[in-house]
Amino acid sequence: MEPIISKMLADYEQGKVSRRQLIRGLAAMAAAAQAAPGAASTFKGLAINHIAIRVTDVQRSRDFYQKHLGMPVIQEAKDNCFLGLGNNFLTLFHNQSPGLDHFCFAIENFKAGAVVEQLKRQGLNPRRPSGSDRVYFPDPDGLTVQLSRYRP
Repeated sequence: MEPIISKMLADYEQGKVSRRQLIRGLAAMAAAAQAAPGAASTFKGLAINHIAIRVTDVQRSRDFYQKHLGMPVIQEAKDNCFLGLGNNFLTLFHNQSPGLDHFCFAIENFKAGAVVEQLKRQGLNPRRPSGSDRVYFPDPDGLTVQLSRYRP
């Protein structure tokens, strides 16, 4: 929109349009901008549910997050650990390549099957592990996003 306004002002300054024509043009653009519907989002995000990271030593990472952030253990196994953080959590997964595994957003009215279908309609490539209500899809940079129900 800025290039159009700049052109209109340049035309006015060069005497190609009158002050009245300039005002009419700007008013028409403002009205059109207000009338244009905003892009509706696919889902309504309510909260970050959790973040999952890959770590080389689950117990060492658990101890680190407990020591420095006071995060209690919710559930623990040899290859993973779930640490509480308010209504959310941090998951540690054992892996030789440390880094971000995925992050999860809680959305309004989550129903796994409907979410998968909506993501497909949006041209995304969701995956849902068999028998689960977990839904994953890649963001534009290939990072894994998970969607889930909201648990206040």
